[in-house]
Amino acid sequence: MLEIFQNFEEMAAKLSPKVLGFPGLLAVLLGLLVWLGGLAAKRVLAAFVGALSGGICGFYFIGRDIIPVAICGGVAAIIAMVLEKVIITIIAAALAGTLAFVFLAAPYIDNPQESNPAYQNEISAQSPTMSVDVSKERLKSFALHVVEEIKPVYSQMPIERGAIIAVLVVLFLVGGFFLRRLTFALCFSVTGTMLLFLGMILLLLYKGTSPVSHICDKPLIYAIVFLAMAAFGTIEQLLLCKGAKKIPVIKKQADKVKGKQADKVKGKSERAQNDWRAS
Repeated sequence: MLEIFQNFEEMAAKLSPKVLGFPGLLAVLLGLLVWLGGLAAKRVLAAFVGALSGGICGFYFIGRDIIPVAICGGVAAIIAMVLEKVIITIIAAALAGTLAFVFLAAPYIDNPQESNPAYQNEISAQSPTMSVDVSKERLKSFALHVVEEIKPVYSQMPIERGAIIAVLVVLFLVGGFFLRRLTFALCFSVTGTMLLFLGMILLLLYKGTSPVSHICDKPLIYAIVFLAMAAFGTIEQLLLCKGAKKIPVIKKQADKVKGKQADKVKGKSERAQNDWRAS
């Protein structure tokens, strides 16, 4: 799996800096928000995921017209806000399954360059610095090659590894309903940490360094850093992102009844005093 990221690093040296700098900065900013404040902004994040998913589906199934895509994204965002807890639970389960698959399937994933010499020659034949359009096409081509290599992996994995992935998905689905705050905080923290790592890698590639090679040289150290950041973000959100407490409806109704009763008693007392004075 690390070889795939090294191939991306080699290709990134020839990409236009514009396709690395802005996405890297955006990933860092979004990563900070999700890592430290995801639990407090969960409704906004659910709406963002819904709008993004709806826009992508509209783009592929309806067409490239901006209005239908915007409508699909808006409708999906509203649905995601209404079903906020369900959407985040599904995201948490999908994230757990994806990470488990990446780690358990890593030995069965071939290096896309080694398994496809034509693709390697295509990358080597590119000019030292590609244009923005060519860079986008190259990134799309690289992603498609990686997806093609990953597709048959699940069928090659031993059944016990597939069972581990399924169990983790079920655990996070159950946790999303019975241990909601902990599950959501862990999901946001891990997602934010991943975005921070991705953003920093893109920014360092933009500067012309080789961050992926450094990570591959010391994978244990960076794994510890990742786990420490994920743990810190989870604890910080559980402690600080408590949200506003809602007054139960029953209590509100009881307060209204008590207020009405008090007004009636006060009114009767005033009438009794007036009658006594009149007599």
